[in-house]
Amino acid sequence: MTNAPDFDARLDRLAEVAVRVGLGLRPGQELVMTAPLEALPLARRITVQAYKAGASVVTTLLADDQATLARFENGHDDAFDKAAGWLYEGMAQAYRSGAARLAISGDDPSLLAGQDPDKVARANRARSKAYMPALEQIANFATNWTIVSAATPAWARTVFPDLPEDQAVARLWDAIFAASRVDGPDPVGAWEAHNRRLSDRTAMLNARRYAALHFRGPGTDLTVGLADDHEWCGGATTAKNGIVCNANIPTEEVFTTPHKMRVQGHVSATKPLSYQGTLIDGIAVRFQEGRIVESRARTGADVLAKVIDTDEGARRLGEVALVPASSPISASGLLFYNTLYDENAASHIALGQAYSKCFVNGGAAFSEQELAERGANRSLIHIDWMIGSAEVDVDGVTPDGRSEPLMRRGEWVD
Repeated sequence: MTNAPDFDARLDRLAEVAVRVGLGLRPGQELVMTAPLEALPLARRITVQAYKAGASVVTTLLADDQATLARFENGHDDAFDKAAGWLYEGMAQAYRSGAARLAISGDDPSLLAGQDPDKVARANRARSKAYMPALEQIANFATNWTIVSAATPAWARTVFPDLPEDQAVARLWDAIFAASRVDGPDPVGAWEAHNRRLSDRTAMLNARRYAALHFRGPGTDLTVGLADDHEWCGGATTAKNGIVCNANIPTEEVFTTPHKMRVQGHVSATKPLSYQGTLIDGIAVRFQEGRIVESRARTGADVLAKVIDTDEGARRLGEVALVPASSPISASGLLFYNTLYDENAASHIALGQAYSKCFVNGGAAFSEQELAERGANRSLIHIDWMIGSAEVDVDGVTPDGRSEPLMRRGEWVD
């Protein structure tokens, strides 16, 4: 069981890291926060830290899994093509006006596993379309934003199915605290050192100017061409409002933008993907000229098929990221069933919307048309899934076609 005073101290440190490291919240700035109901204790502590940092207004929107289930179990059929566009437009307007954005994740990975896949797909599509104005502000780093996690009972039961619920929640909190670097006496200092290491790695990759990455492993032989004028990012990022933030707490990745037309070959996922309450396991796809032309999965295949049919950009890549197989999250030996964590245990790719931030000078000089001409993908979705492991090698491919070893058996070649 978790010791209460120690738990409270670590929860306070996580809230401080979320505000100071994750957001870099500026005095006078508004904050829009979303969270599951079960994460309210962390949300309240983040609110306290935000006001201590000088926030003007903190607005928290709470989600309830039971209310979500009630919709799928009792909603009329035509209701699944609708979404609260007014809410997402309001969020987008808040970000345009300078508000920071913080999300607390902790959703039940299998919430919608027993629901009609068609209804799930239609609801997700409607939400994605309505959310697009806000997603553009986030994906383009128009404002400072971050995601942290809270241990919720449903999530904890999924990660630790053999433990009583209270012990499972305590174990998941321990894993979150460790991965978020709040177990030590100086979490902010630990994050500064970690960000320096990630910065050194991105500097190396930017200096080498690879034209493509080549992934090889069981079920994988994939070449990911990189966008013209791409830039590698990782760790702390300067948003377009000038504020330095860490978009993911935790993070172990360095990432950039693929060219939407230059992805070729086949790839198998190395971890399951938990997407909007559905667990998709055993993903395997084939790309041709940047586009998924074949896909399958052992479980959730129907949901995967509907996801990649969301729009044309959903079949193309918007991100590629490198993560060593020995990362602390991987070393924990846990499968989190949560993309924020599992993507930081393995190299990964993302279907859908590209980050305009991952271009020279932060993409600031490029219009949407110019980004598209350089290969940036556009889509209603952005979904990360894991393709790296200790059995996967990665080469950097130079513009003249030479291959240089980047990773061997999932580890950096230095």
